[in-house]
Amino acid sequence: MTGELSGLVAVVTGGASGIGLATATLLSQRGAAVACLDLNAGSVPTPLLGLTADVSDNASISAAVQAAARALGGIDILINNAGIGATGTIEANPDDEWHQVLDVNVVGIVRTTRAALPFLRRSRHAVIVNTSSIAATAGLPQRALYTASKGAVLSLTRAMAADYVGENIRVACVSPATVDTPWVRRLLAATSDPEGELRALRARQPTGRIVTSDEVAGAIGYLVSPAAGSTTGVTLAVDGGMDGLRMRHTD
Repeated sequence: MTGELSGLVAVVTGGASGIGLATATLLSQRGAAVACLDLNAGSVPTPLLGLTADVSDNASISAAVQAAARALGGIDILINNAGIGATGTIEANPDDEWHQVLDVNVVGIVRTTRAALPFLRRSRHAVIVNTSSIAATAGLPQRALYTASKGAVLSLTRAMAADYVGENIRVACVSPATVDTPWVRRLLAATSDPEGELRALRARQPTGRIVTSDEVAGAIGYLVSPAAGSTTGVTLAVDGGMDGLRMRHTD
C-alpha cells in the first residue's frame, strides 16, 4: 500500500502522540504530506509538519488549518482525533468539566471541520475520519461524561456524512476500545493498583489484550484510502470484539 496516498494532504488533530501520531506516521509512510495539529506540536518528528493548535479555540484551530493548507498545498484528509477524557458517574463531574470535555471532544470537531471544508471541497478524494470510542455503544462504568461526548461524536459523524455526501466528501469514524497510549498509561499509573487495572482492562476484551495505536491507525488508513470511495457514514470498531461478541466464560 506504499504510495497509495501520494499527492494527498492530511491534517491530524492530536497528532503529537498516541493514536494521532501513529495515524500521521502511517499516512506519511503511504505517501501523504501530513500536518499534526496539537497543543504540544514541538515533539512532532519529521517529515511530519507540527503546528500548535487548540481545538477549543476557534481562532487557534482555524489559523492552524489555514497554515497547514498553505504549507502543504491544500487538504484532502482530515482526522479529528484530538480529545480529552473524564471519569466518574454523572455526580462526579461539575458543570465546568462537562462543558470542557464536550467543547473539546465534540465542538472541537466542528471547529476544525468548518475550517477545513473550503479545502476539502476542492479535493477529488476528500474524507473526514473522527475518533469516537467503544464507550459510544457500550455502557461502561464510571465514564458518564466521556461516554456522552463520544456518543455525540458517533451521531455527529453520521449527520456530517449525510450533509456532505452530495459534495463527494466522505465522513466516517473509528471506535476503539482502550488503547495502549501514553494517556492511558498515565491514568493507570495514578491508580492504587496499576497492574491490577491493566489486567482488568485486558480481561474485558475478548482478545484478552488492549488495542494498539497502530491498529487504530490501520483502520483509519483504510477509511481514508481512495480505494474506500464508497465507504461513508460508517463506524469501524477497533475493539477486540468488545462491542459485538458475547463470550462464554468457564472457570
